[in-house]
Amino acid sequence: MAADARNLTDESLALRPPDAGASLAAGPSGTGESPAVRPSDAVRPSDADRAGAGRPSAAHLNRAAPAPPSAPDGRTAAFAAPARVPLPNASGPREATTRLVAHGCWYPSADPAGTHVAFICDRGGVPQLWTGPVDGDAVRLLDDGPDPVTEVSWSPDGRWIAYTTAPGGGEHTRVLCVRPDGSDRHILAGAEPGSSAHLGCWAHDGSAVAVTVAVPTAVPGPDATAEGGAPGPADALLPAPWHGRTGDTQLLGPAPHTEPGPGRPSPLLTVETAAFGAPGGKDAPAAGFGDGLSAYLVDPEGLAAPVLLAVEKDAATLRVCDLSRDGALALLRRGPRGRREAVVLRTADHVTTCVMPVADGDPWIGGFSPRADTLWLRSNAHREFAVLLAAELAPEGHPLSWSVAAARESSDLELLRCARDGSSAVLAWNIRGMSEVEILDTSAGGRPGGDSGTLARPQAEAGGSGRLTADAGASGHLTADAGGSARPWADAGASSWRDQDASARSGADAGPSRSGADAGPSRSGADAGPSRSVSLPHEVVTRITDAGPRMLLALSGSRRRPGIWWLPGGATPVRTPWSSRDEDAVPPGRPPVRPVPLSPTARDGLPLNGWYYRAPGRAPGEPAPCVIHLHGGPEEQERPVLNPLYHEILGRGVDVFAPDVRGSSGYGRSFVDADLGRGRFAAIDDVADCAAHAVLAGLADPARLAVMGRSYGGYLTFASLVWHPDLFRTGVAVCGMSDLTTFFEGTEPWIAQSAAHKYGHPERDRELLRELSPMSRVDALRAPVLAVHGEHDNNVPPGESEQFVRAARERGVTAELLTLLDEGHEFLRADNRRLFRRTAADWLQRHLRS
Repeated sequence: MAADARNLTDESLALRPPDAGASLAAGPSGTGESPAVRPSDAVRPSDADRAGAGRPSAAHLNRAAPAPPSAPDGRTAAFAAPARVPLPNASGPREATTRLVAHGCWYPSADPAGTHVAFICDRGGVPQLWTGPVDGDAVRLLDDGPDPVTEVSWSPDGRWIAYTTAPGGGEHTRVLCVRPDGSDRHILAGAEPGSSAHLGCWAHDGSAVAVTVAVPTAVPGPDATAEGGAPGPADALLPAPWHGRTGDTQLLGPAPHTEPGPGRPSPLLTVETAAFGAPGGKDAPAAGFGDGLSAYLVDPEGLAAPVLLAVEKDAATLRVCDLSRDGALALLRRGPRGRREAVVLRTADHVTTCVMPVADGDPWIGGFSPRADTLWLRSNAHREFAVLLAAELAPEGHPLSWSVAAARESSDLELLRCARDGSSAVLAWNIRGMSEVEILDTSAGGRPGGDSGTLARPQAEAGGSGRLTADAGASGHLTADAGGSARPWADAGASSWRDQDASARSGADAGPSRSGADAGPSRSGADAGPSRSVSLPHEVVTRITDAGPRMLLALSGSRRRPGIWWLPGGATPVRTPWSSRDEDAVPPGRPPVRPVPLSPTARDGLPLNGWYYRAPGRAPGEPAPCVIHLHGGPEEQERPVLNPLYHEILGRGVDVFAPDVRGSSGYGRSFVDADLGRGRFAAIDDVADCAAHAVLAGLADPARLAVMGRSYGGYLTFASLVWHPDLFRTGVAVCGMSDLTTFFEGTEPWIAQSAAHKYGHPERDRELLRELSPMSRVDALRAPVLAVHGEHDNNVPPGESEQFVRAARERGVTAELLTLLDEGHEFLRADNRRLFRRTAADWLQRHLRS
């Protein structure tokens, strides 16, 4: 189950005006210090000097921050203004006290000169914040705390490094800042108990960083006081679904995305109202959760008060992805999974000038050109696969025209990074699970137009949203429609999975091409210049960032741990010295197994794909014990990267087949949506069909099959064991849902918001959820089951595993539960990961090799 990055706070925001920071009795460091309240009109002179003529900087906006609005139901949509909380210096030695040789480095962010990099590394046993030179090995630990680090961003002026941590490994996150030398570490947002904050982009002058914080809007109850009558967090402040985590399921808000699609307009995102509209075009009632999101610009120095950019009520996500150089325009990403939208917001008057559907996946969806006359977006609006869209923008932010700047047939644009100087964009394409990277020249004017990919120029009305709709009679054009949304024309990549050519599947059987010959080069519009390909040393790119005149790539592969490479002038990538070597990926003696692609066909004819790992020492024609491993999401995708769990299992003589059943990403929107509603029954059958394919291919022994998965894959594991009880000899379910009704009652509300679109509405689809729940068929369970869960998992609560294990034992079926301490939905600590791998491998070996 994928999580959206936001959370509720326990504190009543009615008690916290927007011009005052939160007062804490004791900071996280236990110092007992309370942050000082900052005046709302504090403006740094340097900020004022930097303001463009007639276009406000962050400091100018600060003076005009509006008062908290009132929601239609009478609740106060209060703003959770972030509070600066100083922390002690936590930088560590140049080497971790306990160093893991087989470590990973990922999520790089470079200083302005491109000579040093901040990154996440687990060489100390937990993901932590490190810095080091691009071409040297003198790395330094900046935060030696126990909380895992999840995101990193170096400020454009080089003075700060912002990063996100997940206390306890759960879904609640906070944003911190630290100097590159490790001094002046402090919490920017998320310090309040139970609150959460998420990192956005920096202002281009480094004067502020965007953060998103959660905002409760529930009416305080009669007991909304702390001990002694002082204001403080209390259960009465929480929305109804949270009281005791029991009771009837609550209405979750927007309906699932069905027939109308994103073709009708959503209400504009504004700061004046807390209403949230359904992107599917259906105006939905308030969800009743009483929570929302606020996006702020925060001064890391603490001299200026936070500047409010946008507010949404009952929303799943809200992230500030880019700001124009003068601060006049902001690019936001909002909406639940499967219904994301890019929003261009004019910061001076909070008017929405453009809304465009965008793809799931990487949250950094695009950015503005240096003059803010072009907007670049990674979007799959009304098409099967994500492409690079370019919009010509008027000075006030309205789109004048749209065009497709780059596209590949049957391939998603997965990552997009625009150079700071606007000269180029680096694109990473997903070719059936493997990455291909190209650098696109965007310096030729930076404006869409010309003969190829030209879209009609609408007359943007003053105050309008700049939405466009497709002209049914025109191929390759858009026309203006005040009530519609942008529909780039359908191209060769817009066919559904049922129409895909069989040659694409036969090509997958032979393995994805590393040269890109099977997918072909990008088709570029007239707004973009020529492109050049980048040869990759490993299969998958996970992040792209610029480093002065160079680029940085975070890579993973089937035979190595994650690492960071720098790209010298577009030549062959060079590994940074502090990234682990390929030969250190696993202990000596047994090299990693490179997987081979398999292409099963589901019983209804739907083409599937996956990766098969053959245990070493097995004869080619000898059927082997095999575990079907299922990824989470459901819209994640199995990638050919080194998985230490697979390596452990393969060492026990058990093969691993990791398929992408319907609902997975990477194969088009129709494939992602194929498991919605009652289509989930077909996804459960896909698991059995993948097992049958491995058996018929002569790879797997039909008498020694197991099923395993984590998160949504854990749900599919529970479901496969009760829907196909005679097929699998055992199962291992990791952080899986066993009852969708209790899952909705126990998970975080924003996760429930997105999950309703994927699984069904807990009110309207209650009977469907009951039918889809493994607990409703637990009487059919025959095979032994091992359940694994993190004790702090507030995405899929541990009770989901506990109730299934309890029910299995009551029916005389062998069942065990492993609870990992100090872990959440993801297992991030080295000792716990090792315990999990060995326990799971032991279990599979015991039940499959006997």
